[in-house]
Amino acid sequence: MKIAIYGQSFQGHDIACVFELLDELTKVSADVVIEEEFVHLLAKEHSPQDFKTFSLKKGLDSSFDMFVSFGGDGTMLRAVTYVKDLGIPIVGVNTGRLGFLSTFKKEDVRKVVTEFVVGAFSIEERSLVEICLDSEFQEFGDLNFALNEITVSRKDTTSMITVETWLNDEYLTSYWADGLIVSTPTGSTGYSLSCGGPVIAPTAKSLVLTPIAPHNLNARPFVISDDTKIRLKVSGREDNHLVSLDSRIATIPNGKEIIIQKSSFSAKMIEYKSESFLKTLRNKLLWGQDRRN
Repeated sequence: MKIAIYGQSFQGHDIACVFELLDELTKVSADVVIEEEFVHLLAKEHSPQDFKTFSLKKGLDSSFDMFVSFGGDGTMLRAVTYVKDLGIPIVGVNTGRLGFLSTFKKEDVRKVVTEFVVGAFSIEERSLVEICLDSEFQEFGDLNFALNEITVSRKDTTSMITVETWLNDEYLTSYWADGLIVSTPTGSTGYSLSCGGPVIAPTAKSLVLTPIAPHNLNARPFVISDDTKIRLKVSGREDNHLVSLDSRIATIPNGKEIIIQKSSFSAKMIEYKSESFLKTLRNKLLWGQDRRN
């Protein structure tokens, strides 16, 4: 069994769960490879060990059985940029806060190995969205995809922007708003949800257009098929606006055409039978915990 491990930062007491996982992996004689910056972080807390390492550019390939991310949902989003189109199944151990993506409790970290070995899991294909800009704009390079959402938003101003929107080359509307979110089903529980968007099952074949603080009050989140090509053009009082792919942000001149569509590859997420999406919804959104029930 070949395992990649990744994390970004830690509270001091959280790092113990990483070594619990390493201990469990030793029991099954797993081949462990750790992200090179994360190795340095671990070495500050414990005696350094001679681990193989990987980076954003090298060290990973499709032969890995699992990619384990330690942290919150932001770390999981970053983990997807390491895996890219390699098809390595990803699981998140939550050492952060809410954790819709990093669903495994750090107290149960040993189950990441024990339940994987006995096959008590399934693989979910999570769709990604990607952006296409003029060839002169290479801000995102080959990391032009996002697991949660692609967002256009205002920059250097408190004034709203206008986002002209076409779907499959048919004009939809012009959103007068602080911005527009194009969310995947996975991202429906993220930024889109906080702006009034719907919760969507992660395997649904849909995307969501969610305006951010729209001035045209009849504008509502719009669920569309995930094979739709979305074309956007932004205008406003300033010369530039922001485009973000999950946590990666670039400044784009107003008037430039932006194409957003479903990526040609997907992210494979490990869903353990003990940690389902519906269980996560109940726990994180407190569904079913009304005293009247």
